Amino acid sequence: ERGVSSTGMAVVAREAGCSRATIYRYFDGRRSLHLAYVNREARRIGLRVLAETASIEDPRERVVEALMMSLLSVRSDPTVAAWIQLPEVGIAAEMAHASEVVNALGSALLDGVGGDTTRRVRWLVRVLVSFLTVPGVDADDERAMLQEFVVPVLQGADAR
Repeated sequence: ERGVSSTGMAVVAREAGCSRATIYRYFDGRRSLHLAYVNREARRIGLRVLAETASIEDPRERVVEALMMSLLSVRSDPTVAAWIQLPEVGIAAEMAHASEVVNALGSALLDGVGGDTTRRVRWLVRVLVSFLTVPGVDADDERAMLQEFVVPVLQGADAR
């Protein structure tokens, strides 16, 4: 309702039906709370995407499908989608880069593609944030861009 950056711990506590002291027992501040939320949602979305794309043998095709499913998952959940609205997108990107869950899920997704997984996961987060903040014309357009621009970069990672 207020946006990520405008929602303080007092509001979170009130909405959770507890005191601020209770919230602070679990989270030492908003950054910790944000990271916990990003980890939870990344795990929820990522595990479903990985399970649904596991049967795709071609690693590059699997990446395209997983990214398309991730975009749809974020866009279709109003609470998650709130993180990609301006000015919240900076917080979301920072949290995604700090998230061990995002890194682990990204590494699993990129298994078999080759190259430096850690840096490529960070780059794929940027690609996703870009598509979320500046969408393509439609899903076909986004899929074509992923195939034309993302897949060749991943293919090039094998040659290095």
